[in-house]
Amino acid sequence: MTDSSHDYDHLANRLRDDGCDVEAVAAALAALVIETPSWGYGDSGTRFATFPQAGRPRDVFERLDDAAEVHRLTGAASAVALHFPWDAVDDLGALRAHAQELGLSFGAVNPNLFQDPDYRLGSITNPDAAIRAKALEHLLECVGIATELGSTAQSLWLGDGTNYPGQDDLAARHERMVDCLSDLYAALPAQQELLVEYKFFEPAFYATDIPDWGTAMAICQRLGERARVLVDMGHHAQGTNVEMIVALISAQGRLGGFHFNDRKYADDDLLVGSVNPFALFLVFCELVISGRPLPRLTIDQSHNVEEKVEAMILSVANLQEAYAKALIVDRGALTAAQLAGDVLGGHEVLLRAYQTDVRPLCGRVREQLGGAGDPVAVFRASGYVARTAQARGGVRV
Repeated sequence: MTDSSHDYDHLANRLRDDGCDVEAVAAALAALVIETPSWGYGDSGTRFATFPQAGRPRDVFERLDDAAEVHRLTGAASAVALHFPWDAVDDLGALRAHAQELGLSFGAVNPNLFQDPDYRLGSITNPDAAIRAKALEHLLECVGIATELGSTAQSLWLGDGTNYPGQDDLAARHERMVDCLSDLYAALPAQQELLVEYKFFEPAFYATDIPDWGTAMAICQRLGERARVLVDMGHHAQGTNVEMIVALISAQGRLGGFHFNDRKYADDDLLVGSVNPFALFLVFCELVISGRPLPRLTIDQSHNVEEKVEAMILSVANLQEAYAKALIVDRGALTAAQLAGDVLGGHEVLLRAYQTDVRPLCGRVREQLGGAGDPVAVFRASGYVARTAQARGGVRV
């Protein structure tokens, strides 16, 4: 018996002694699908510099190649989210065929309404009707792209907002936004949903047009049942109870998905689970407690100084472990403690699951899916970085 098999058997026996259905947990973990972002494989950096890496993908086809390597080793990253026009191609059919050859599908399509100079004062909230029409045209273009690629979601983040008091009529901006999004929503095919993301500040430093989950929820309620809130783990003020937000949105049936990442101060430039893994675990606890199917789970990270494919592999592994820990929480004991007013008893139920080393379970599931028990170690030993650097060129780090 190998060490890994011994570790798994020991963990499985302990969980069974605690009344856990190990096979059901493994099955749920095997069904987990994580979307990796095409933009997470390319060059990125801080607000001050971009740091090129050797072997960086030169186009979206090579970004899919990198995503396939992540999926090969983790078994859970079969979907790739796209961003337009960053991922624009002349032949969408060729792009879809390439993804299928790699065993991949397409996740959410992300329109870009924050880089064009015309959007300096906003895109779909802009006081200029012609600029709003231009922004809507791009949104509708992305609906067509998603339809051709087989994507089932539009994922929208707006950089719209104002920098000074008096710059614009705040209520009027909101109505302009809802008017444009209503036109977008009316054009969505039945198989597509609209995910509305929020961010409490930046790049607008006075008023952000979708600053919080309540505003995003209100917009979704005005649009229709296929409009749902997207929660970005890095887009909250310090100390915000994100898991409570998740619980409340989920209870209303409006939780559309996540952009997973982590941060120490602001924004979302770190690997998910790298700074506050306990909060990640608590978010998954709320998802499991809800009893609803998992929403769309997408990674959204800026890999500035780390190797990008390895960073994505580690992120997927961190998500698998957080989900596994949430699945082994003793729900009966937790409910009993809550109903009895046993404050620390309920907390200790969560801690017992969180402190359990689930890596043997996650490794076993990955191997059963055709991946690697230790995907980071296998990736480092594979020579993938050297091969892509030789094939694609670029700056060596």
